[in-house]
Amino acid sequence: MHSAASTAPRVGPDEPVPTPVGLREALPVWARIAALSFGGPAGQIAVMHRILVEERRWISENRFLHALNFCTLLPGPEAQQLATYVGWLMHGVRGGLLAGGLFVLPGLVAIMALSWIYALYGQAGLVAGLFFGLKAAVLAIVAQAVLRIGRRALRSRVMVALAAAAFVAIFVLDVPFPLIIVAAGVVGYLGGRAGRPEFRAGGGHGSGAAVASGPFLLGDDALPQERATPGATLRTAALWAALWLIPVAALLLVLGPDDVFGRIAVFFSKMAMVTFGGAYAVLAYVAQQAVEHYGWLKPGEMLDGLGMAETTPGPLIMVTQFVGFMAAFRAPGALPPLLAGTLGGLLTTWVTFTPCFLWIFVGAPYVERLRGNAALAGALSAITAAVVGVILNLAVWFALHTVFREVRPVTAGPLRLDMPVLASVDPFALALALAAIVAVFRFGAGMVPTLAACAAAGMVLHGAGLV
Repeated sequence: MHSAASTAPRVGPDEPVPTPVGLREALPVWARIAALSFGGPAGQIAVMHRILVEERRWISENRFLHALNFCTLLPGPEAQQLATYVGWLMHGVRGGLLAGGLFVLPGLVAIMALSWIYALYGQAGLVAGLFFGLKAAVLAIVAQAVLRIGRRALRSRVMVALAAAAFVAIFVLDVPFPLIIVAAGVVGYLGGRAGRPEFRAGGGHGSGAAVASGPFLLGDDALPQERATPGATLRTAALWAALWLIPVAALLLVLGPDDVFGRIAVFFSKMAMVTFGGAYAVLAYVAQQAVEHYGWLKPGEMLDGLGMAETTPGPLIMVTQFVGFMAAFRAPGALPPLLAGTLGGLLTTWVTFTPCFLWIFVGAPYVERLRGNAALAGALSAITAAVVGVILNLAVWFALHTVFREVRPVTAGPLRLDMPVLASVDPFALALALAAIVAVFRFGAGMVPTLAACAAAGMVLHGAGLV
């Protein structure tokens, strides 16, 4: 993943140890990382590796990769949690809050502004054309994610079978995403504990890249600034659980479970506990629930939100803020719609990211105990394989609702399929999607240029009255 490590200037062993960095000196570095956090988790982690390991030499290669492996085990956006972890490692809880909070802030502001524009003008003029084009590009990007993760995760027939089973379970049998993740984790845990080679962790993140030389501010054996005790761990867990769950409980008590804000709080709190495998995996479940169960969005609107998240800095899971915004905007109760939408988006972000700080601040002090644990490695490998099947489901679901104007559910016993109405195919959406796929897979076009080109094409088509 960290291909930049192979071309970056290497620091000689005679170089002095970097000067200790205070929290104030760390602020502009974390702000720079946040501003450059485009490209999904792969790009974001590569940026952090280049700046923290190669340029600043704040943390050694081994410590960085060990922290990343720990964050991969957790639910939630691994890149944001990695920033929180390194910030905690250097400056304790204050450092973790600074690094993790700044990582989210640019995306929060950008998605909120785009949500306002979408709510006010999303179906008007060039804005509609822009989002029409973004949908086609998103299809190519999600398909690329399937292949990228599949190459890393599906290294044996067992893993391929797990991915296929996950796809059938969610696409055909409508099995809930959390249940698929739990089942895969149990299978992998048992396989790893039994010593089965299929469940051993692969090369991991950044395998094959040249290792950056030291010395480092935090070397392989350096201790974190804060050490955990059982009492401190309990206090930390209680504090962050309260910050997360007390607002949820208050909303349920005051407004009731059927109010849109109560539903947002409960639904996205559940997501925060099961978002293993990255945003692409959980977005399939979020999309289906938001569209089919709650009726917060139309199918194409989830693609619009994903296009926003792909083109703004920050974790891709920030698309959930758009979902929460639109849910409250359309059911504002006594509030003005835009105010309700803003509060719904902020509530979604709060219950999505507050648990991330809980996992890091409670778990990081004990992370060394996870090193070399074969059972946990097996669970992670199996979950990653299942995630490939779930992301494939996301790609198919998006394709059906982008290329075809009409999709009909077909049921037969336990089977449930969304079947396209072939006569409703949108030729311009199909052409744009195929062009994006060719650009990405044949010519290696980057994410941002592909999104920009498709958005421009969509606006041209809309301006010509063709869509």
